[in-house]
Amino acid sequence: MLAGLREVLEPAAAAGTGVGAFNVICLEHAEALVWAAEAAELPVVLQVSENAVLYHRSLKPIVIATVALARNADVPVVVHLDHVTDVDLVRAGLTLGATSVMFDGSRRPYEENVAVTADVVRYCHQRGVDVEAELGEVGGKNGVHSATARTRPDEAVSFVADTKVDALAVAVGSSHAMTERTTKLDLELVGRLAGAVEVPLVLHGSSGVPDGELVRAVRAGLTKINIGTHLNAVLTASVRATLTEQPRLVDPRKYLGPARDNVAVEAERLLRLLAHP
Repeated sequence: MLAGLREVLEPAAAAGTGVGAFNVICLEHAEALVWAAEAAELPVVLQVSENAVLYHRSLKPIVIATVALARNADVPVVVHLDHVTDVDLVRAGLTLGATSVMFDGSRRPYEENVAVTADVVRYCHQRGVDVEAELGEVGGKNGVHSATARTRPDEAVSFVADTKVDALAVAVGSSHAMTERTTKLDLELVGRLAGAVEVPLVLHGSSGVPDGELVRAVRAGLTKINIGTHLNAVLTASVRATLTEQPRLVDPRKYLGPARDNVAVEAERLLRLLAHP
């Protein structure tokens, strides 16, 4: 069933549990993630990033397909536009059925970020769509952010009050696109942010965070946990293994099918891990 972001995050935040948010690049990702959520009997957030839209050269096919899968799912599935910097893309995504947006104004000066994000929030809320924003650049995005960046609790309180966002992504030591799970988070800061901010907190760049640290992060106060690169690594390793074993294989169903199944298994494991920290 198609769900809104607050619909799945607020109960989890109240219970002190986490919700998995995973990137959709191709249809196999979306299918695997829905199957994982149904097997775990847990909600999931399916994220279509601005970079994925650029890859497809269009927003429409990937969002329509993801929304269709969400509508037919047996569990709540959020279709989320991720790291959107283009306001026109926000508007287009909403017309196609996306139920939440992560508007990324983190590279803008603080006051400009607040003003533009607030405008996006007003536009989305008028249409029943929830908005996540980022305060404090999370490391690794396009190679320009610093993993040493930290979100200040006082600034986070002001930002949420001024923008009316429904969830806040914070910089606490993670970094995008990591292929090794070695990151240690600033959990003391997570606790202070969770105590100061009234909306659910989001961890971007979670692929580099090991299981135990993810559990501690959820216990400290993070709710939405974004994982993309890790599942891409699972998919790629499966495809590589299948083609190595069967080098004459040409039918993509024969290597994408097992890869999709392996992503579903790992996504289910992560959903259960986050929901029972």
